[in-house]
Order: sequence, then C-alpha cells, then structure tokens
Amino acid sequence: MSRIGKQPVEIPSGVTVDVSGTKVTVKGSKGELSIHHRPEVTVKVEGSEVQVERKNESKLAKALHGTTRSLINNMIEGVTKGYQKNLDIVGVGWQGKLQGRTLVLQLGFCHTVDFEVPEGLTVNMPMNQRIEVTGIDKQAVGQFAAEVRASRKPEPYKGKGVRYEGEHIVRKAGKSFVGGGK
Repeated sequence: MSRIGKQPVEIPSGVTVDVSGTKVTVKGSKGELSIHHRPEVTVKVEGSEVQVERKNESKLAKALHGTTRSLINNMIEGVTKGYQKNLDIVGVGWQGKLQGRTLVLQLGFCHTVDFEVPEGLTVNMPMNQRIEVTGIDKQAVGQFAAEVRASRKPEPYKGKGVRYEGEHIVRKAGKSFVGGGK
C-alpha cells in the first residue's frame, strides 16, 4: 500500500473540502482551488480528514493513490499559507522590473526578456535583482519560476544567470595555461 496515500489529510479550521464525483474543491482564506481526480481512486471527507483510497490493485491505481493525496494536501496548504519562490539575478548590469502585469528582464542579451504574469500569481521585486513569485497553486508558482529561470540559467564559470534563492552553483575552473613548448 502507498505510504503517502494511506495517510489522511488534515483539514484545518477555516477550510472546506467538497467532493462531488471526481471533482475536489478546496476553499480557504486565500482562495479556491479544484482538481478532477482519476476514477481509479476515490476521495472521501470523514470529519476533519480527507481519505484517498484506490478502487483496485492495478499498477495505475497504485501510482495515482499517493499522487492524488499529495495534490489535495498541496491545495489545502495553498489556500491556508500559500506558496512562494524567490529568484536572484546575478550579473553586472542584469536586472528586472515590473511594468503592470509584465516582468521585464535585462539579462545580457541585446533585447529584453518579457514574461506575462499568469492569473492567480503575484510577482514582487523588492530589489532590481530579486524576484518573488507568490500564489496559492504550487504548480503554477513553480512553473512560472522555472520559466523565468530557464530564460538565462546560471552558468558554471562566472556564476551569472537567474537562480533560485539558496541554489548552489558548482563552479568550474576556466582555462589554465601550462607553460612549455620550445
């Protein structure tokens, strides 16, 4: 049995979980999220807990058991606390700014790199080299942060690029001259 899937999900006070067919809706103080789960698993609300059970012992049902439970847990955590990813821009003259709902980055290219901020996400820039992405949907926050990071990944020689807060970049030694010859 799935170790993750068999654990019940606690519903904190102020959060409501509604299950109708294959749709699970979670409402909390920060907003509302919903998913459609696969028919291989069943979701039940029992008191202040959400139980996820699989209908049979097929390989697909076993795979979806823990996944569905984790998705519901992430939705509950999102509507209560929310999620945040921080990105740092490292490079001389590299910076970013917000223009309405557009994130404009100058990353050493001859052009700017523009990102339209998706609905449901909030992007703040307390400094020119710091990007804070917040929202209630864990997948949306992570996806947008990954797209911004992919615009200029950190390179291993000088360490320049867009990186996650606290991300360690393994640095490589550059070319070294070994004297010799005639």
